Amino acid sequence: MPPRRRIAPEAGRAAVLAWAANPADTARPTTALAVRYTLEELGIQVPGRTVEVRVPPFGAVQCIEGPVHTRGTPPNVIETDAVTWLELATGRLTWDAARSEGRLRTSGQRADVSAQLPLVPA
Repeated sequence: MPPRRRIAPEAGRAAVLAWAANPADTARPTTALAVRYTLEELGIQVPGRTVEVRVPPFGAVQCIEGPVHTRGTPPNVIETDAVTWLELATGRLTWDAARSEGRLRTSGQRADVSAQLPLVPA
């Protein structure tokens, strides 16, 4: 079952669009809302508990169906910063480019959500 929405879609999309209009000058609360909204969207679009996507300090989500992980550090983890995540989520950056530039940290065979991106084209 997908997670319940915590962020109203209109507010989330507005935060993503505000960030996309001027990433360098976006207020931290707006960036945080945009990150949390896109993580929530990922969890809704590909529910599951096989892969954990982390964007510290703003949030994390478990997604993708498959073997369930319940304790400790999951075997399939994707971690990145807010700017990289939002660039991926809006289609401004490709998964391959982010990996080749060292902007993604991944572990595990299933730690890849490139097929689900972009989440919110800006």
